[in-house]
Amino acid sequence: MSSTHTHVAIIGAGPAGLMAAEVLAQGGAAVTVYDAMPSAGRKLLMAGRGGLNLTHSEPLPAFLARYAEAMPNLNAAIDAFPPQALRDWSEALGQPTFVGSSGRVFPKAFKASPLLRAWLRRLNGLGVQLALRHRWTGWHENGRLQFQTPDGQREIDASATVLALGGASWPRLGSDGAWAETLAARGVKISELRPANSGFTVPWSGIFRDRFEGQPLKGVALTFGARTVRGEAIVTRTGIEGGAIYALSADLREAILSKGQATLHVGVRPDLAIEELTARLSAPKGKQSFSSFLRKAAHLSPVAIGLLQEAAKTSGVSLASLSPADLARLINAVPIQLTGVAPIARAISTAGGIAFDELDANFMIRRLPGVFAAGEMLDWEAPTGGYLLQASFATGAAAGRGVLKWLGAE
Repeated sequence: MSSTHTHVAIIGAGPAGLMAAEVLAQGGAAVTVYDAMPSAGRKLLMAGRGGLNLTHSEPLPAFLARYAEAMPNLNAAIDAFPPQALRDWSEALGQPTFVGSSGRVFPKAFKASPLLRAWLRRLNGLGVQLALRHRWTGWHENGRLQFQTPDGQREIDASATVLALGGASWPRLGSDGAWAETLAARGVKISELRPANSGFTVPWSGIFRDRFEGQPLKGVALTFGARTVRGEAIVTRTGIEGGAIYALSADLREAILSKGQATLHVGVRPDLAIEELTARLSAPKGKQSFSSFLRKAAHLSPVAIGLLQEAAKTSGVSLASLSPADLARLINAVPIQLTGVAPIARAISTAGGIAFDELDANFMIRRLPGVFAAGEMLDWEAPTGGYLLQASFATGAAAGRGVLKWLGAE
């Protein structure tokens, strides 16, 4: 066993932890970042596979509204480090950004690795130390931080600590949610960790599953309750996922958790009015098969036709027996029964975490003086589109400023 002194310990080398490290080092603190993985920023690199959607370009009031009930708790942090500040920060690291057609913001390199490498070089220049393969296991009775390392147990003295261990999605990248039990044992209130921006399970028939697994439903309109989202979804072997699904995932998840199921309606030709669809479907079928008729008359893809057939089979109705008007209505409101939420390990992000009333205005855990928390450990969720990373960066910066105040450096 060894004992080493460090001024500020940051646990977690993701966006929130590394941003806290940068703020602290620039403020004159000695900083060591501990992480259980063999390298830093693994989840950031995973996000980069899709181009690294850093933030979003929409006006700040609309941007903040994306955080729903967590908005009041995140306002100050994001206002202090808003989307434009994040873009400026990226450009200062040699990674200028651009706004995509959807308003999402990406590095021009369209990947995470150049940004992460430049960031780690900056942190190294600021004197930030990285201690990898250090899995945090809590506190020793003497108050020191405890880590499990390849060389055995290690204890660390810290004047302050920033916890930035992420949620519980993609545990193989380091965020396994094990910290929740450690903090709960200290009396910290933790909202249950739940999958966010996740897929859902659907009891597809074997025929549909085997034929259409991995197929996209493009340009669809998904409706649940009063909300409709346009976008894309993907049929999986066990259900459905994709960007448009993620946008509704919070409402769908809560419905399933409370009622055991949720019915999602899919419009596969949302660009066509019911009247126009009805007129097209009233044309003579001739000798062609019904599937061929649907493909030609309504310009439906094979997976869309398969979806209609699944719905008809579930309801015990023959598609061919429907009137053109009823068929048109079904095409733009195909019911899909969701019976479960995909496992949290496969979710893009996590809902739940440390309750905000456990934190002070500087992101310090009230019950644990000198211990701060940031990023996805906190009880907030947001849709994809840059909101997840923006809040992680912003709360990391806020926690770093909070530590400086705690240490009397501000």
